[in-house]
Amino acid sequence: MPRVVSERSDAVTALAEVFRTHGFEGTSLSVITAKTKLGKGSLYHFFPGGKDEMAEAVLEEIGRWFEDRVFKPLRDEPDAEAAIEKMFEEVDRYFRSGRRVCLVGAFALGQECDRFERQVRGYFETWVMDLESCLIRAGRNETLARDLSEDAVIGIQGALVLARSIGQSAVFERTLLRLKKRLLERDHP
Repeated sequence: MPRVVSERSDAVTALAEVFRTHGFEGTSLSVITAKTKLGKGSLYHFFPGGKDEMAEAVLEEIGRWFEDRVFKPLRDEPDAEAAIEKMFEEVDRYFRSGRRVCLVGAFALGQECDRFERQVRGYFETWVMDLESCLIRAGRNETLARDLSEDAVIGIQGALVLARSIGQSAVFERTLLRLKKRLLERDHP
């Protein structure tokens, strides 16, 4: 029997896990209804634009989460080093120590990248730019800050892929520790 939800946000949370598991292209309406236990009527009530609107809502929710928990602190926290520490804590929590797929990263690699370019590009550009500005506040020069911020985001995304591929979340955890140490080092070349 279909599950009834009264809030769109409840549906978005369930949809995110379906897209994480099956990808955008592998997620059909029948997969969505089976995995979320939401009826087609509820889905189309909340998402009259169908699967594209569902994916947009999921990407927007991820964007809001990262904005509140990662990007805004990187931009606004007066203590830059505390903001970097918080970024790594929140990233570890969000990706469940490397056991959870980065849905934005998955969308970046799939055929749906062009369809959701604004959200995908915005997520990664914001992360790199906000981390870069935080590193500059922490005393790094602009070139080094840019390199470190790109390396950190690349490292996090790569560690997610590797950890999930080999089934060892410790790879993700160790990578976060190395990246954090590198970003917080006082003496950089």
